[in-house]
Amino acid sequence: MKKGLFFKQVVTLIILIAVFSVRIGAQEFPEKPFPPRLVNDFAGMLTNREVDALEEKLVAYSDSTSTQIAIVTVSDLHGYDKADYAQRLAEKWGIGQKGLDNGILILVKSKTAGSSGQVQIAQGYGLEGAIPDILCGQIVDYEILPEFRDGNYYQGLDKATSTLMSLASGEFPPDQYGNKKSEISNLIPLIIIIVFIIIILSARSSGGSNQKHISRKGLPLWVLLSMMNSGGSKHSGSWGGFSGGRGGGGGFGGFGGGSFGGGGAGGSW
Repeated sequence: MKKGLFFKQVVTLIILIAVFSVRIGAQEFPEKPFPPRLVNDFAGMLTNREVDALEEKLVAYSDSTSTQIAIVTVSDLHGYDKADYAQRLAEKWGIGQKGLDNGILILVKSKTAGSSGQVQIAQGYGLEGAIPDILCGQIVDYEILPEFRDGNYYQGLDKATSTLMSLASGEFPPDQYGNKKSEISNLIPLIIIIVFIIIILSARSSGGSNQKHISRKGLPLWVLLSMMNSGGSKHSGSWGGFSGGRGGGGGFGGFGGGSFGGGGAGGSW
C-alpha cells in the first residue's frame, strides 16, 4: 500500500511540474492575437496612431503579395537570446503562408533602466534568398538602430518594413542595398563641405542686391539638401505619413502557418 501511495504521489508531482512548465512557456511567448493583427505592441513603444499606420501598411502588402511582415514588441525575453525568441515566436504564430514560408518577424525588446533594447529580424525559409541574414543585419544597422537611439521607434520600423517589402518583392537585388547605403555614407562628408562653402559664399554677399544674390546662390544649397533627403527615401517608402486608422480597408485575415529556419540578424541599443 505504501509503495502504491508513493507511486501515485510521484505521478501527481510529475503532472504538476508538466502543467506548470506549459503555463510558464505560455507566459513567455504571447498567444496569437485575436482578432489577428500584424502589429502587436505588447511593450507599449508606439502610439495607437502609429500602430494603426503600420498595420494598415502591412495588411495592404500582405493582401497584394501574400508575404506577411509582423512586428512584435515585448518588454522581456525571459532569458532567451533574441534570435531564439524570435524564431520560437514566429514558429508559434505561423507567420507567412504554409508551403511558401514567406513570413518576416521584426521582434523588439524595449529598453529599460536595467537592460538594453534588442531587435531581431527573422525571415522564413522562402525569403532567405531575397533577404539573406547579412541583409537583415544591415537593415537593423542602417534603418532601425539610428532611429531607435533617438527614440523614433515608429520611424525605424517604417523604414525597415519599406526596405523589407522592396526586397521581398524583388524591386532590387540583395547586394544592391548595402552598396547604395555605403555610397551615400561616403558622399555625406563631401556634401557637408560643399554646403559649408556655399553658406560662406552667401554670407559674404553684400550690397543692395544682396537678398536677390543670396537667393540665387542659395539654390544649390536646397538642391543639395533635396539630394540628401532623396538618398534615403529609397527605403523609407511612401508610407511615412499617417493615413489615419484602420477604416481604409479590410482587416488582417490571420497567419498562414509559415515555417522559419532560424536565420536572421539583430542588434541592440
